[in-house]
Amino acid sequence: MPIDYSRLQARALDSSQDEEAVTVNTRALIDKVLARYSGEWTTLRELIQNAADANASKVSIKFETMPSSTVPLPPSTDQAAHMKHTILHSTLRRLLVTNNGVPFTENDWARLKRIAEGNPDETKIGAFGVGFYSVFSECDTPFITSGRESMAFYWKNNSLFTRKRQLPDDISNTDTCFMLENRDKTTQVPNLLSICRFLSTSLTFVGLESIELWLDNWNVFTLRKKSAPSMPVTIPGDVEIESSTRGMRITGVESQNSQIDASWINVVGWVPADADKNPISNMDSDAKSNQAPSLRTFFSRLTGSAQNAAAKKAAQEEEVAQQAIAEDFTGTSMATIFIRVNTVSVRTKLPKNFAAELERATKKPPPKQTKIAILTSSYDETQASMSTLSGAASKKVAELVTSILPNKNGRIFIGFPTSQTTGLLAHISAPSLLPTVERESIDLNAPIVKTWNQELLSIAGIACRISYIGEMNALKDHIKAHARSNDGQIGSDEVDAVIPAAVHCFNQFTSRDSTPLAKVGNMIQDAFWGCDKKYSIEMLSSRGILPSSDVRIASENLSFVKGIAIVPEKVMTQASEFLSKLQEASMIVQINTTDIKKELEGQTLNEFQLEEFLKWISTKTGQGNMEFAETKTLLHVAVASLSTEQNDGSSPQLLALRYVEHYINARIIPPDLPFPPSAIPFRFTHSLRVSDMRSLGWTEMTFVPWVRWLVDGAVNKTLKPQRNLTNDSAFSQQILATISRSWENISESSKNTIIGLLSPLTVIPTKLGMRKPTDAYFESVRLFDDLPTSTLHNVKEKFLKALGVRKTVELSVIFERLMKGPDTDAQGRSRGWSHIELIKYLVSVWSDIPQQDIALLKKTAICPAQKGEDPTKPTAQRFKMGELFEPKESLKGLGLNMLQWPGHYNSYSSEGKFMKLLGLRQYPSAPELVNIMAMAHTNMDKTLYETALRYFIDQHSANNYQAFDLSDVQTAFLPVQGSEKQRVFKASECFTESKADILGYHILRSDLHVHAEKLGVKQNPPISDCAIKLIRKPPKDHKEAISLFGYFATRLQDIPPAVSETLGKAAIVPIGNNKSKKDPSHDHWRLTTPVNCFLGDGEEFGDIFDYVNFGRDPNMFLLKVGSKHEPSTAELTRLLLREPVRIFQTLGVEKYLNLLRKIHVNMNALNRDKDLWSKMKQTAFLVAYTERPIDKAKDSKLISLDGEEDDMEPIIKEWTLLSARQIVIIDEILLHSIFKNHVIAAPQDETLEELYAALGTPSISSVVVTEPKIGPARKDQRVADHLRKIVIERVRLFLHEQPRSTILHDVKWLEKNLDFQQVQSLSLRRSLRAQTASYSERRTAIFAKNHETRRPTVFITEDYDMWQVSEVIASLMIDRAKTQTSMVLEMFLTTSLHKLRSRGYNVDRILKKKAQEEAKVVELEKQRREEEERNLMIKAEQEASRQPRSPHSNTNAGQLVSVAADTEPKSKQNGTADLMPGSFHDSPEQQKQILDNNAVEPPKSSRSKGLFSGLSKKLGFDDQSTSSKHMQNFLPRADTSTQQGSQQEGSRNSKDHPPPYSPTDPNSSSGSKGKDVRRQKSAEHVTNQSSVLQNLRSAVSASRPHDSSQLFTRPQTNAVKETPTYCDSHKAHDLKCIGGAGRLPSFQVSVFLSPDSLPSSVAASAAQFLELNKDTLTAFAEVLLICADIYNLPRTSVHIFHDASGPTIAFNSGGAIFANYRYFLQLHSEAFAPGAVSRDHPSADEMSPSQRRMFALNYWWVVLAHELAHNLVSDHSSDHSFYTEQFIVEYFFQCVFAGSRLESGGS
Repeated sequence: MPIDYSRLQARALDSSQDEEAVTVNTRALIDKVLARYSGEWTTLRELIQNAADANASKVSIKFETMPSSTVPLPPSTDQAAHMKHTILHSTLRRLLVTNNGVPFTENDWARLKRIAEGNPDETKIGAFGVGFYSVFSECDTPFITSGRESMAFYWKNNSLFTRKRQLPDDISNTDTCFMLENRDKTTQVPNLLSICRFLSTSLTFVGLESIELWLDNWNVFTLRKKSAPSMPVTIPGDVEIESSTRGMRITGVESQNSQIDASWINVVGWVPADADKNPISNMDSDAKSNQAPSLRTFFSRLTGSAQNAAAKKAAQEEEVAQQAIAEDFTGTSMATIFIRVNTVSVRTKLPKNFAAELERATKKPPPKQTKIAILTSSYDETQASMSTLSGAASKKVAELVTSILPNKNGRIFIGFPTSQTTGLLAHISAPSLLPTVERESIDLNAPIVKTWNQELLSIAGIACRISYIGEMNALKDHIKAHARSNDGQIGSDEVDAVIPAAVHCFNQFTSRDSTPLAKVGNMIQDAFWGCDKKYSIEMLSSRGILPSSDVRIASENLSFVKGIAIVPEKVMTQASEFLSKLQEASMIVQINTTDIKKELEGQTLNEFQLEEFLKWISTKTGQGNMEFAETKTLLHVAVASLSTEQNDGSSPQLLALRYVEHYINARIIPPDLPFPPSAIPFRFTHSLRVSDMRSLGWTEMTFVPWVRWLVDGAVNKTLKPQRNLTNDSAFSQQILATISRSWENISESSKNTIIGLLSPLTVIPTKLGMRKPTDAYFESVRLFDDLPTSTLHNVKEKFLKALGVRKTVELSVIFERLMKGPDTDAQGRSRGWSHIELIKYLVSVWSDIPQQDIALLKKTAICPAQKGEDPTKPTAQRFKMGELFEPKESLKGLGLNMLQWPGHYNSYSSEGKFMKLLGLRQYPSAPELVNIMAMAHTNMDKTLYETALRYFIDQHSANNYQAFDLSDVQTAFLPVQGSEKQRVFKASECFTESKADILGYHILRSDLHVHAEKLGVKQNPPISDCAIKLIRKPPKDHKEAISLFGYFATRLQDIPPAVSETLGKAAIVPIGNNKSKKDPSHDHWRLTTPVNCFLGDGEEFGDIFDYVNFGRDPNMFLLKVGSKHEPSTAELTRLLLREPVRIFQTLGVEKYLNLLRKIHVNMNALNRDKDLWSKMKQTAFLVAYTERPIDKAKDSKLISLDGEEDDMEPIIKEWTLLSARQIVIIDEILLHSIFKNHVIAAPQDETLEELYAALGTPSISSVVVTEPKIGPARKDQRVADHLRKIVIERVRLFLHEQPRSTILHDVKWLEKNLDFQQVQSLSLRRSLRAQTASYSERRTAIFAKNHETRRPTVFITEDYDMWQVSEVIASLMIDRAKTQTSMVLEMFLTTSLHKLRSRGYNVDRILKKKAQEEAKVVELEKQRREEEERNLMIKAEQEASRQPRSPHSNTNAGQLVSVAADTEPKSKQNGTADLMPGSFHDSPEQQKQILDNNAVEPPKSSRSKGLFSGLSKKLGFDDQSTSSKHMQNFLPRADTSTQQGSQQEGSRNSKDHPPPYSPTDPNSSSGSKGKDVRRQKSAEHVTNQSSVLQNLRSAVSASRPHDSSQLFTRPQTNAVKETPTYCDSHKAHDLKCIGGAGRLPSFQVSVFLSPDSLPSSVAASAAQFLELNKDTLTAFAEVLLICADIYNLPRTSVHIFHDASGPTIAFNSGGAIFANYRYFLQLHSEAFAPGAVSRDHPSADEMSPSQRRMFALNYWWVVLAHELAHNLVSDHSSDHSFYTEQFIVEYFFQCVFAGSRLESGGS
């Protein structure tokens, strides 16, 4: 139930109890506030700020000293000596701070006395009201005078008081003075250099005009400020003057120049001689921090020379400065600092709710107007400031006055500088910023304050931007003034003159990381860079001051463009960080293509600029620094003017790079040849790399475009005549020679293009003039004299041949001139060539024959065939080469046209290879041979057929016939065997498996089986086709089925699942009738599917299922396609559900019952099929019977013919089929005999009854309603008592013979719960539900619940029948008692003990043994309880007497100092166990526990054993031992109601009092502490460690060798009560956190209390508990933290809890570990007591305090290991023990090392 805390708060506020105010320890409060003031000179800062708030113009600071009591003053009057003596040996007496501001008002005097009440004036800086109290860091009794009044502060104990008095008239003045008497009279004179540096920053923004520093009567340091009148500054229109949330707005800007004059005595820079020896002692904190040793300084020493040289130089300079100071110790040095302050006026407009929240936080309303000032120093002012230094100490103390200037870093000023830097070289003064309490940094944590400060910082960033713009405008005016003398043109001289000032300004406003809060600098920088509306900033460029958007950064020299404004190189190097910020903010970019494009569009490049431009753009693009699209853009606009001297007339005067596509490779094409305009002239690219030119998108000028341009010029006559390729032979010679040199390197496609361009033109010079290449011949062709042969020189033959220049004469010419005349021989006879001579000539010029002539030869019929078998006789007809075959011997007899070639023919000769090229064939193809064989078979030419077949087989591999698949041939050419052997068939129609003929397939001729693969013939037809044939033509009888199925059995591996499923559902299995089985030759067969038939003889289910048996192999096939050996139970069931009547009539009763029994065996599997099981419940397939007597007239045959007559009436059972709900199960024979004519019974078989019951068949007892009628009870119950005695006595004997699993109740139950009562009459009426049938009978014994006593009772009549009594008792004692069970019990009840003994029953032994056992158990239990209670009382007394009586232990160990009275947990007096913490009193677990505790036998724990429980078992105090259990029973208990009442009463009587501030607080009563201690009840004692140690020693001493002859006796152990519930996590339910324990607040451990230790309503008790147990809790917390560190646990995961009683040592609740403080208090606290000391000679059983501390550490280390293991395993199992042991093993050494932290004697 959730707690309504709001209602509880309202009740508390409405309470009538006394209220008290919160008291404050003023001294502690001031000390804690001052602890946050970590900066130097905090007191001076606050007092100077006070003067500024009072509008003072002058502040005087004077340190008064006291002379040394040990070192005398110098005897001389030398001021230098006295000053040195004062600095070295005098101590501070007091500090006087005086200002001439407005005297204190009454309100000011009043606020001095109030802490945390800040200045309500929103224009003042003070906000927290604690600044003045910084004076208490120096003195205890400050004294203030102001005007005519004074105030003194003094202390009374821890309270601060003041006294205020009027000053006498003679000493009163208008000044205000703070006198601070130094608390520490040994304080040395402060470092003068450090304090002067601090004071130098005091005049920066405050309204003071002068500050003086005095040491006694010496004016050590003086600062004076002079300011010029403020000048208004125009706010730039491009600057956004509002903050991001529009809450603040800049309304005006003023600029003011000031100078600060400083003078000081040279002693300020003096370093005493001791400081020379130890320089660190005289350095300020910043310098000291840099001297700390570190790895960096160590390695820097190893790096050596450069740093050492710098340090040596600095040391030399320091020595020179000290020497100059020593020479003029009291001399004066001076300097003047020039600064500029830009002040912005800010108007605030805040939402009302925001302003209200801010006023609540600062105690004053936010200002409506405020100012922010920016202090900078221009370049000229900085130089001027540095030039004003004078005096001997000027160089040494230059940092004094330069600290005013932000040369290293700027700071945030809130009146005075804070430790927060700005990230710029500019100081920012924002009086309205809200700092942290110590005023060292800005508050960015509180949400409202954070938002306010963010707004102010945003405005500060905008103010910095306005200051920057003012600096840039000054430089712009300077440049314009000097440019007027140069005709208004801004040149490099004007720009160079202002570069130093510009660099100085850039570096001032370069954003850096701010410290300590980087986000402060980020806010200022974001506003600085983001306040410009145009997102630009003024920048110095080569063309003056321009917006950064118009200025570019030039990373290289671009000589071809001059008009772009770029950043000067000096600015790039000297202000690189500023430019980097600009680039990061994208306010300035490098020169880009857009800039260059703009310049190129406005000018024409000369040749020099063009060459430079190409070098630049090709390099940029080649290196990947420029995108190709940008490159194309620049090339598109670039135009160059070419000189006329180098123009050959083929190139234009203007070169537009947009049209250039190629560059010239001078090694390929001479550059002096003409080129098209798309090629860049070579003189501009000769210095460029090829890769760079390619990056421009240019490609090398190749021959194709070059030749195409030359050809177009020649055809179109656009070129000069001397440049015409078709007219000028010399120019053609030059061009062709150039192409020829590179012909091998030209690609094939380019070659084809060039050939296509030149071939149609007359480009070949011949002796007959210019000819086309195809009309010209090589010079070597001299077959005819009138041929046009070439006159070219140095042109490769391959090139000319490719162009078409001929090396041979055309075939047509040869055919015309040589083969047909007119040439004649010497005798004048005509000479003609044969085909053989023609072949030999062609072979001789083979390499020179063009491809087109080769193609012509292939198409021309030039050779005859061999005529017949004579190779010398040619045919008259000529054939093409592709129509002829080589004249081989192997081809004879195949009827092929073979080449006529007289003599020996060699296929590998030149002639043979050439003729192969022309198409001469070596062998016929496979389809040709198939056609030859098919034609031969048609023509009945058997010889040709066999020859072709044999040639195909023999040459199959040699001729690669395997590449041709004959199975796809549609021509019939293969012979088969069998009746159709005269026919031929396709290869796909033949097979080699002879068994396939049963399906009608053709079988290949047997002699060709070995060549089946070559012929494309497969072994078997496709299985799918076979299946189709089988389905279409199934077997007709048994014999045919054996053959068909036998063939399929050989192909089981080939049958896929789809085919198998198809065959399984096809009607292919022949089934014969009974007659056919006897006579297989009978032809009456029917077909069924394989899935519906079974294999075997079918002896069991053959009458209802189809069984077949075709032999082993056919049966294997049927199994493959779905047949089974036996039907499954599910199949049997489904068949029964479909045809129950047919199957019942076929099988008969017995077989049908057997079938149901088989279904019962697999009943669980059938039940998983929900649909089938539901159908089984609804279908009438279950056998049932009714009984009727035999009609002797009708059933004479059924009457027994033997001579004996049976007393029972003969009956006959009539069987029928019904559903489950229509039948009843006979579980009581008597009920069946009564209602047998009205019910239909299930077979009395246990197996079948289980099946029927599962299907929903009710038992007969469940449908019969029994209504007993009991008469009035008799007064005399002696008969009932006697019967009860007999039953109890004999039932023992009866149950002794019964199996234990069948016994419902034992004798104890009968004795305790069962009554017997005699009544006058008993009757019983039985009736069937939903029927009218009923039966009533008189009874002598009935079992029912007595309405009066509400107890189970056996009612009997006076003349009771023992059989009926036996029935009643048997049904109560035995599960499902049967008739024979009642008969046995009746025998025991009616037979005397003497007869039972005579029948073999050992009556005495059985009864005596049982009685003895029961008595023994009771007696042993009683003795054990008494003994254990007696031992525990003795041990408790011994332990109490053994407890030490030290003051510490009396308070913390002997009895717990707890302020809650009567909170000990109590249990019921009736023996119930304590309830589990957090549980309900009426929970089932608690009820079970109560019952178990009331039982005779003690309950046994079911918890798994962990590490400690295993050890405890070995040591003899197992958690199941009675000693551990009765130890808890031994503890005092009280009634729960009493406990609750006492708690309520204690709650009503208690009162809440706030804790007093100190022990002497008047509200606290003396002696109340002692009273509380006496009222407390002592906490429950934990087991003393000595008892556990004694057990451990006993275990050690009991150990013996394995082969020892001594008997092993388990040692007696002391009881340990912590083992049963060692880590009960239920404790976490009721714990309440009350605080923390530990020495440091950051490492405290949370402390929790349970309700039995402290009432939750008593808050004061919790605080008092922590106070009284503070030391011991701290020690316990330290031990736990060390243990947590051993395991690397988060320290926040360990907690302390305390309960006054209970065995829980520790527990793990959701990963949080809780340790019980009570165990530490009683076991280990003495080792941590303040007075614990080691004895000189401790005994063997005693340990020293350090050893006991180590023992405590080990103890809790192991406890944490146990609890950590619960993060992995929740219960106490073997897994938990394993992980506990692993934790101990893994972290053992860490524990040893951690123990050293306790050896010193404390945490």
